[in-house]
This record gives sequence, C-alpha cells and structure tokens, in this order.
Amino acid sequence: MFRGDAPLYMAAVAFTAYGVHWFAIAYRRYIGADSGLEAWMAIPFLMLSILGAIVFARAGVPPLAILFIGLALVYGTEIPTHFGVLKGERLVGLWQVLTGIWLIYLTYGTVLNVALHQHWWV
Repeated sequence: MFRGDAPLYMAAVAFTAYGVHWFAIAYRRYIGADSGLEAWMAIPFLMLSILGAIVFARAGVPPLAILFIGLALVYGTEIPTHFGVLKGERLVGLWQVLTGIWLIYLTYGTVLNVALHQHWWV
C-alpha cells in the first residue's frame, strides 16, 4: 500500500494511535475519571514518538522528525509529571504549545503547497 512513500505508513500508524488516545483522554476527563492511567499510557506513546522521529529523520524529512521530537518531549515530560516525580505541568504545556504551533505550520504549509503550489518547508 505505501510502497511509493513508505514513511507515510509511520504517519498513518502514529496519528491513528494518537487520535484514539486523545479521544480516550478527552472522554476520561469528561466523565471525571482519575488521570493516573495517563502516566502509564504516556510510556508507549513516548516510544511511538521516538520511533516517528527516527523514521522521519532517517527518511530525510526533518519537518516531520521535528514534530515527533516535540511529541516525545510532551510524553517524556508527562511521564514523571503524572507519576508525581516532577512538577512539570507548565513544561508539558510549553511542549504542547510549541508542538501545536509546529503542527499548524506543517498543516498550512502542506495545504498551501498542494493547493496553491507554494514552497513552504514541509
């Protein structure tokens, strides 16, 4: 299926997993469930983020490698924060904002490159 551009497989796997995870987090917060499970779930998502950074760095796609590094920073900071080892709520928020800004940049760049033949670095 992804024979022409194999790194797209990594993007498909990762963002499907992230999407399901983020909906689950939102639902758990909506019903007021304990957030302790999020500490444990951050561990495999840290590993997935590291895998994405490796795949896109090795594939020569630095903009996406940067995105996955940002996600790794979010999850890597969430783990000790949720386990109570680090008071890192603000740091998690900083990584989320910076990664979110980068994700929006990539979104705009991709859409404008495809739709209007722009030349953003994506």
